[in-house]
Amino acid sequence: MNVLHTSDWHLGRMLYGKKRYNEFAAFLDWLITTIKDQQIDCLIVAGDIFDTTTPSNRAQSLYYQFLCDMAKTECRHVVIVAGNHDSPSFLDAPKALLKALNVHVVGQRSDHMSDDILVLRNANAQPEAILCAVPYLRDRDLRKVEAGETLKDKEQKLLTGIKQHYHEIAQTAARLRTDLKADIPLIATGHLFAAGGRLEEGDGVRDLYVGSLGHVGVDVFADLFDYVALGHLHVPQVVGGCDIVRYSGSPLPMGFGEAKQQKSVCKVTFDATTAEVQTLDIPVFQKLVKLQGDLTDLRDQLTRLVHQKESVWVELVYTGKEIAPHLRDDMEQIIEDSPVEILRLQNKQIVDRILSQSSQSESLEDLSVHDVFERCLSTGDHPEAQQDDLRHAYNEILKTLYEDDTRAE
Repeated sequence: MNVLHTSDWHLGRMLYGKKRYNEFAAFLDWLITTIKDQQIDCLIVAGDIFDTTTPSNRAQSLYYQFLCDMAKTECRHVVIVAGNHDSPSFLDAPKALLKALNVHVVGQRSDHMSDDILVLRNANAQPEAILCAVPYLRDRDLRKVEAGETLKDKEQKLLTGIKQHYHEIAQTAARLRTDLKADIPLIATGHLFAAGGRLEEGDGVRDLYVGSLGHVGVDVFADLFDYVALGHLHVPQVVGGCDIVRYSGSPLPMGFGEAKQQKSVCKVTFDATTAEVQTLDIPVFQKLVKLQGDLTDLRDQLTRLVHQKESVWVELVYTGKEIAPHLRDDMEQIIEDSPVEILRLQNKQIVDRILSQSSQSESLEDLSVHDVFERCLSTGDHPEAQQDDLRHAYNEILKTLYEDDTRAE
């Protein structure tokens, strides 16, 4: 049995205002071709199919066209679970219809755990795998609010809830496998932050849970699983040195910090319950380049890019000492009438000033939501002992906003 593991498509995501639908379409076309060429039996999408809970019509069109194209392949199963960027109710709405196409969608944890355990069958209707389709587990799925809870209590309950859910679903799936009397693999999905996971600057990965205890260890996943397909982190990676617990990573670079990263999907071939994993490299559909230096360096590097005569999106980071009042105009003049586009220009002089004092020349583009809060916190007369509590409270408010399902009634 061949399984293809991918995640974090973020359909509809823009890069500094630049729409990327052509890139998404090219990736989905490549994915269809790969599924055919690699003779994939099951496709797993481990969350964050869309970038927001209210995806655009064009993003939705890409998604549904892809599922229609999948129905024309020999792939028997498509399993899609929601991530923290997705609307559970939006993904779940057409699940009964999609099931007719062998597309299994799990937008949120079911009230009955058995509903999230799928028996995948081969062309002869014989069981070939059991898949525990675990989506992003929201705070309300994992713990009940109790009066007098401390922040540490909340964090510990979250971690305990995640562990307990995976333990219980593994035990239930193992009993089902025993009942089926079949030597078939147990596969699990997840959308979470594993401890030690690598991030990249500008990748847009949100904190899932308040506090570091929300970063789960590899021990969360019971030994009974033969492969764990994870989503959320955009860097392809193995978790805790365990080759069968992996992030596939995002198929497109979500920011210039990922520009040099080789994107991939995971092909998992099962011989009974033994998994052999290989990564399949994804082509670059739109070249991103980050250039850094003083005025002379930036001019030289940008000129070389123009001479290559290929479509490139550029982030410029000016690190020179001299004042450059016409920096953008100078750079735009170099790329005039070329396929090179400057999407972002960052002046380190301004950024450094932001870190030390307020400046009229700084912009919100240079600050994250956490930076803004820290600036507000620093201007208030708050005792040092209270500042950590305020940070935790702010993170909880952000998390609640992110988890609000605007498509639900």
